[in-house]
Amino acid sequence: MRRSYFIYAFLLMVFCLSTTAVRAREFCKDQNYRNSGKVSFRDLREKTISKASSLTVDGGQNGGISIKGENRSDILVRACVRTWANTDAEARKIADRIKINTASRVYAANTPKSGWSVSFQILVPKSTGLNLSAHNGGIKIQSVRGNLQFKTFNGGIKLEGVAGNVKGVTQNGGVKVKLSGSSWQGQGLDVETQNGGVKISMSKNYRANIETGTVNGGFKSDFSELKAKRKNRWNRPKRVSASLNGGGAKIRIVTTNGGIKISADEE
Repeated sequence: MRRSYFIYAFLLMVFCLSTTAVRAREFCKDQNYRNSGKVSFRDLREKTISKASSLTVDGGQNGGISIKGENRSDILVRACVRTWANTDAEARKIADRIKINTASRVYAANTPKSGWSVSFQILVPKSTGLNLSAHNGGIKIQSVRGNLQFKTFNGGIKLEGVAGNVKGVTQNGGVKVKLSGSSWQGQGLDVETQNGGVKISMSKNYRANIETGTVNGGFKSDFSELKAKRKNRWNRPKRVSASLNGGGAKIRIVTTNGGIKISADEE
């Protein structure tokens, strides 16, 4: 019986390690390619750092950021370094110059003016504060609770299972938010995009004070309280707010140029 237990534990460990390796490869999976005469090179790097109450990540000029909360006591940083040049040797040389700094914040250092990108996939303890910034790249946060702040210029925002005091903005990119459970746990959520559609999903019995809307775009909602009712044929309200199922924390998700879709999850 004891031997069977150890065999099972060993196989489970091998399976978990194999799954982790597959996920890492999927994150940095693009094969080397030629584009406009350029040859590309990619390099996946990993580093484990100590747990911290908050984490700052700078995606730099090119690259997205993906954060996932897990039951862990450290932080795993994965960086996918991509470079492109006239030859394979030149592309590799550019990649060798780029360093991933994790001392005070996570960012790519010693980067050239062009011909590169670095994206981050980071696994953190679930109760980790975040301060994330990017320029040409999306931001994704999953299963993290805390003071979460993020901004990007050209990139979408995706949130799933987050909680706490959460604020973010993008200039050009869509926003997709999945609200978990039956109510928001924490102070609230405030996300805004200038140019991009918004998709919100939550359970039918979700409790919150919700504000959403768009200036230029369509509006579709599964919740009668959050339907944009027209005053006449041409006049539709630009903002809609409602207290759902008795109300709760404030959830604000708005856009200027883009459609709104609010879906009720199947229970």
